[in-house]
Amino acid sequence: MGFDMGYSDALRDTLRDLIAQTTGGRNARVNLDKLRDALYMTYEDSSRWTVFQCIENHDLLDFNHTGRDRQPRIAALADPTNARSWYARSRAKVATGLLLTAPGVPMIFMGQEFLEDKYWTDWPGRPELLIWWDGLAGRDKHMSDQHRFTRDLMWLRRKHPALRGEGINVFHVHNDTRVIAIHRWLPGVGRDVVVVASLNESTFYNHGYRLGFPGGGHWNEVFNSDIYDQWFNPNAQGNPGGITADGPGWDGLPTSAEITLPANSVLVFARDGGDF
Repeated sequence: MGFDMGYSDALRDTLRDLIAQTTGGRNARVNLDKLRDALYMTYEDSSRWTVFQCIENHDLLDFNHTGRDRQPRIAALADPTNARSWYARSRAKVATGLLLTAPGVPMIFMGQEFLEDKYWTDWPGRPELLIWWDGLAGRDKHMSDQHRFTRDLMWLRRKHPALRGEGINVFHVHNDTRVIAIHRWLPGVGRDVVVVASLNESTFYNHGYRLGFPGGGHWNEVFNSDIYDQWFNPNAQGNPGGITADGPGWDGLPTSAEITLPANSVLVFARDGGDF
């Protein structure tokens, strides 16, 4: 129709299906292959920004819709029994983290940024479906922690232009470990970023997970979703100060490093601290 940008449900439906798969427990089989394919979705090979991305929208979540076209909010989907459990919080972070580090132009639907789990309506006669602002204002710490997580991730996207750029290589997809890793960069410039997402319910401790890297040397850990749970998480796992990629070639990349990978998490590594 001549628009510069087009809506796609590829990433949305794949991520939602993936999160639903994880609710089967730590031994449930997940399919990250479909997520890899969805991350490459574009309407123009040289212009990945032409895809409008989301995992929640007003059509899916409208209280007045019935049947198959109404779906749960991401926090409720992540744990149908308790939308404030660690499972719900951490899985929702992974889903939002992948949305905000994927190619394309992301949209956050109202309340997604702070674990809203209710359907919505534009009818004023249903006040119980309105966003619970008091929860965000301090009566629900999980909501305020999730809001901080989303806000900081948005700033990360602004600071690291590779996350808004055209370069993408989904170089690591492991369904058994439930880990996916993505290399983002600016073609002709660099500014490389590596995004690692885990939906494994166990932590790979003490640099126990080997991952390929697109270049050797030091990589800063510039984002770690684990620190936002019970902010500031005193038991957060990760790679403070970053890692050194000096291992053998791995995942089709020239070098590798062993990283500590928290359970149900998103890590982002970058060559530099970013700028505006």
